[in-house]
Amino acid sequence: MKKTFNITGVCYPQLHYMMDNSQKLNHVMALVEQGAYFTINRPRQYGKTTTLYGLSERLKQSTSYLPISLNFQGIDDKWHESDEAFAQIFIRQLINALKPQSPDLAAFLKEKSGAIEDMDSLSELITALIHKAERSVVLLVDEVDASSNYLPFLKFLGMLRTKFLARMQPQHATFYSVVLAGVHDIKSLKYKLRDSEAAPYNSPWNIAADFEVEMSFNPAEIVPMLVDYCSAEGVNMDISAIAEKLWYHTSGYPFLVSKLCKNIAEKILPQRPVQDCWTPDDVEEAVRLLLRENNTNFDSLIKNLENNQDLYDLVFRIVIDGAAIAFNQYNATIHQGVLYGIFKRNGNVRIHNRIYEQLIYDFMTSNLEVKMKTDAYNFENQFVLPGNQLDVQKILLKFQQFLNEQYSVKDQDFLERHWRLVFLAFVKPIINGKGYDFKEVQISQERRLDVVITYLQHKYIVELKRWYGEAAHQEGLTQLADYLDRQYQTKGYLVIFDDRKEKAQTQQTIEHQGKEIFAIWV
Repeated sequence: MKKTFNITGVCYPQLHYMMDNSQKLNHVMALVEQGAYFTINRPRQYGKTTTLYGLSERLKQSTSYLPISLNFQGIDDKWHESDEAFAQIFIRQLINALKPQSPDLAAFLKEKSGAIEDMDSLSELITALIHKAERSVVLLVDEVDASSNYLPFLKFLGMLRTKFLARMQPQHATFYSVVLAGVHDIKSLKYKLRDSEAAPYNSPWNIAADFEVEMSFNPAEIVPMLVDYCSAEGVNMDISAIAEKLWYHTSGYPFLVSKLCKNIAEKILPQRPVQDCWTPDDVEEAVRLLLRENNTNFDSLIKNLENNQDLYDLVFRIVIDGAAIAFNQYNATIHQGVLYGIFKRNGNVRIHNRIYEQLIYDFMTSNLEVKMKTDAYNFENQFVLPGNQLDVQKILLKFQQFLNEQYSVKDQDFLERHWRLVFLAFVKPIINGKGYDFKEVQISQERRLDVVITYLQHKYIVELKRWYGEAAHQEGLTQLADYLDRQYQTKGYLVIFDDRKEKAQTQQTIEHQGKEIFAIWV
């Protein structure tokens, strides 16, 4: 069967092109071998289920372990009506999981299941199972978030905790290792409880070992997937360069890496008369395609922003205002952003990857764009020069005119907070469909935001910054000239927000370090 790039569910090596997760599995296996109880808590579509499958396969190859894999996704609410209901359905899942690999143990559980009426009797049956098994039993449970709001599940975890602490006593024999997988760290279940009666069970999993395995993929781990694809499909590419480019846009987020590859293989390559080569430009085009589509990953990210105002405001400060926020794992809003895959730990709080950053910009820009009356100022055709180039200087002058005519002194507070977003919303209809605008926040006194606009085959650099005086302005010009060098550009553009009362809206062409910079003050 021909392999594909997979973006849904478990990745199987015989069916899918896969990044190299062997080192990750080695680290997880080491935790199991230590007899650890732990949670693989990562954002959605981050490889948790694939990791559990790979771990189960490794354990099956050993004569020392008996893995039991369960999944709590799609469970009925009746599971959680009582301790007895949860215990019964848990045993039923154990039986179904054991039938293919250990039918004798499955039959044993089925025979004894009728006596299960609470957590104590479930505990006793688990102990009996462990004594009867000839190997160390490892419990793997996926999608534990589906049960984490319910008291019976927390009592179940509390029972496992009690057995773990007394595991050296024969009457409390229990699973050798327990691995749970979900978005939330089970240690933080107290944030999700609905029932005030659950207060005593807020920390049922404080026995869990820390899970510090890096689940994102670096370029070296992306390379084997591309090698496999090239060999199978007869395609040529600079594998290292493509891997680096994929990582540059995704920061190794598993879903995003596979989705970009899938876009190239299934959408971009088939449109060519000769389909035997990938280039770095194909990755850029795959990013553009991805940002135009709807998918459950993006839907979840946007929903989480819409449903959490504090999180939305923090993300706004970071991506629009260029604020530098120190990372603190005890801050509830930052912690929430990490759980949802929006933030990553990097000294300061940073958006996880460039694709998410661009998606967030587009989302926030669109919310403002539909409210702005820009039709008389930014229709595309007036800005197109011969050779399909953009007249960016004219765009900036029209933007300056737009602000002058549409916003008054009474709008100053709004512009103070949203002027960058207003500019991005103004530009969006001009380049929509023929280009895109990537943003890079530059940490500096002026809180610079560099906007890289592509329009067909052309690229333009526009920097947005505040006015903080002449000295800071000159330093900023030097930094912009350096950035233009890195982008292989000889000309750049500058939009300066000046909130001085005596300011005058003006424009100026500046020569600095061999670069031509057209600047406007707004």
